[in-house]
Amino acid sequence: MIARSVVLVILAGLMEIGGGYLMWLCSVLSFSCAYGIIHTLQPAHFGRVDSAYGGVFVVMSMLWGWWIDGQRSDRLDIVGASS
Repeated sequence: MIARSVVLVILAGLMEIGGGYLMWLCSVLSFSCAYGIIHTLQPAHFGRVDSAYGGVFVVMSMLWGWWIDGQRSDRLDIVGASS
């Protein structure tokens, strides 16, 4: 059950970050896009799931910026993410 929750949180993060990135592309390059919300499939209480997801989302966003956009996080990004 924990492994399933971890997989769902990671998938939700990828969809959220990817969806946000696609929305940005849509506004900059006139693309259209749509994405879903996977973290609602979690069996646990929504507040707990969403809190855990928030922490995972921040880390995944920083990794996305490094891997997809080629921008490494600086010290201030890391300080902000850890607070």
